[in-house]
Amino acid sequence: MIRHIFLKFLRDPLFHFLFLGAGLFMVFSLVNSSVSVPAEQIVIDETQVLRLAEQFQRTWMRPPTRQELQGLAEDFVKEEILYREARALGLDQDDLVIRRRLRQKMEFIHADLTEPKPPMDADLQAYMDANKDRFRRPDRFSFQQIYFNPDKQSADVKQKAAELLARLNTEALSAVDPNLIGDATLLPARLDGVTQREVANTFGRGFAEDIENANTDRWSGPYKSSYGLHLVRITKREAGGLPAMAEIRPILERKWYAERRKEANERFYRTLRARYDVEIRIPADSAGTTLAVR
Repeated sequence: MIRHIFLKFLRDPLFHFLFLGAGLFMVFSLVNSSVSVPAEQIVIDETQVLRLAEQFQRTWMRPPTRQELQGLAEDFVKEEILYREARALGLDQDDLVIRRRLRQKMEFIHADLTEPKPPMDADLQAYMDANKDRFRRPDRFSFQQIYFNPDKQSADVKQKAAELLARLNTEALSAVDPNLIGDATLLPARLDGVTQREVANTFGRGFAEDIENANTDRWSGPYKSSYGLHLVRITKREAGGLPAMAEIRPILERKWYAERRKEANERFYRTLRARYDVEIRIPADSAGTTLAVR
C-alpha cells in the first residue's frame, strides 16, 4: 500500500515541477557563490602621481614626502569613488553650480586652444584709434578753495563771500593763505592734478561743473557745493588727450587680448548653437512684467 502511494507520488507532475525547481536553485546558488561581480577599476599611474606631486609643490613650495604622496593618492581615490557614485545616483543632474562650472571649463578649454598671436604695433595702433575715448586722458587742474559755512554766518554769507572776493583779487596772491581765511572745515584747502570726476566725488557734481571753466590765477565765486559756499582759484591746468601708444602699451595689449578672446568665444558659441534646434517659449503677456512662479 505504501509502495503504491509512493509510486503514485513519483508520477505526479507537481513532484516533477518541485524537483526541477530545487535543482535549478542549487545550480544558481553554486554558480553565484563562485563568481563575484567585478569591481570598478581605479588606476593611479605614474603620470597622475607626478601631477599630484606638482600640485603639492606649487602650493607648499617643496616636494611631498612619500607618506604625503601616498595620502594625496588616497585622497584622489576617495574623490574618484565619490564622484562615480554621485554620478551613478544622478547627483550631477540639474545642479546649477555644476552646470556653471562645466560651462567655465568649456570656455577655458576653448580659450587655451584659440589663444591669439601677440599683436603687432599696427594691430595695437588700429585698436587704439578705434577706441580713442577709452584711452583718452581727462583734463586735470589744481585749485585752492575758501569755505563759508551758511549755518555759522550771522550776516548774509553770499555778501561776505563777495566782499572777500573783491579784496583777494586786489592783493598779491602770494600773500593769501586760504587756510587762514573762511570757516573751519575738514575739506582740503588745495587739490592738485585732479579730474572733474574726482572733484565731483568730494564737492558734488554741480560744484565741479561750475569751476571747470573758471579763470586761472584769479579768485572767483562763490560756488555752491553740498557743504556750503566756496571761493576758488584755479592755479594750474593740464590738458588731457590721447597718449602715445608706447606709454600705455601694456594696457593696450591686455585690452586687445581680452577683445580677441571675447570675439573667439562668441564665434565658438555661435558654431555650437547652430548644431541645436532651440525653441524658447515666453508667455505672450510677460512683456515688462515679472513672471509669477507657479
